[in-house]
Amino acid sequence: MVILFFSFSIAKLERNYVGHLETMLQENIIKKGIKKLKQGKGSFDRGGRNSQGTITVSHRGGRNKRLYRLVDFKRVLFNPNSGPSVLKIGHPVLHPKQEQKNGLEEKNPDIEGTVIKLDYDPNRTAKIALIFYTNGLLSYILCPKDLKVGDKILSGKFVPISKGNASPIKNIPVGTLVHNIELKPGKGGQLARAAGTSAKIIKKENRYVIVKLKSGKLYNIPSECMATIGIVSNELNKNKKLNKAGNNRWKGKRPTVRGVAMNPVDHPHGGGEGRSKGGRHPVTPWGKLTKGKPTSFLKKTTNRKLKRKLG
Repeated sequence: MVILFFSFSIAKLERNYVGHLETMLQENIIKKGIKKLKQGKGSFDRGGRNSQGTITVSHRGGRNKRLYRLVDFKRVLFNPNSGPSVLKIGHPVLHPKQEQKNGLEEKNPDIEGTVIKLDYDPNRTAKIALIFYTNGLLSYILCPKDLKVGDKILSGKFVPISKGNASPIKNIPVGTLVHNIELKPGKGGQLARAAGTSAKIIKKENRYVIVKLKSGKLYNIPSECMATIGIVSNELNKNKKLNKAGNNRWKGKRPTVRGVAMNPVDHPHGGGEGRSKGGRHPVTPWGKLTKGKPTSFLKKTTNRKLKRKLG
């Protein structure tokens, strides 16, 4: 009896030890993977200057340093060529019964992932979520509203209608709120990516799906394009207050000088005796109209995706 109890205790200790080792290994691998999912901004943070050091974009510079997070906007893990935003960090100890592949077999295209952590991203208003998938992949995605650590999400051709799941837009029911919508299949999500935004699926016709943005615009989306179910997180971002001018400086926004306060050589509104109003319609420093000029031309062939604007 003593021998049986002793052998049972040893077996239990071994199981606990192996489980602890697997947990430690998984944590270390994930920590290393997170570092690889972050890159330097490089040419993005040049303070509005070109390679010669000349200011080409005004009112930029002096912002806080930041790293770019590789966010998976494509959400096509069942496609082997899913791109650099999905990092393979699988290890045989974590999944001894599964082959570590960068894609999945056609028999089971849906892939399940677990939310490890919700993270802040300095490059966007929305939160991002770190996902660890069952086939050993690690990636960041845009965090949908009410997504929590430990939740399961799916990415595939046919998935349940639940927040965070991604599939081709033709397989999502009419009336569903979606975000991170592609305009071209395989290009990655471009519409409804900011904090608190979403689009509603209005109608399906032939090879296109019509979605309505919060602005009232209707878009023709090819039915093969991917979309993620739910609303983007951090809805209260619109209520955020700057509190002081220094907050804008941290964001890389430098002071703006009014044209009427300049000399004639610097701006079309400059010069004059005493305080003047400029004497003409508001223009840019290069003489182009800056207020009231239309910027969207719906009849252009490049805007055929855009059906019309309501209201």
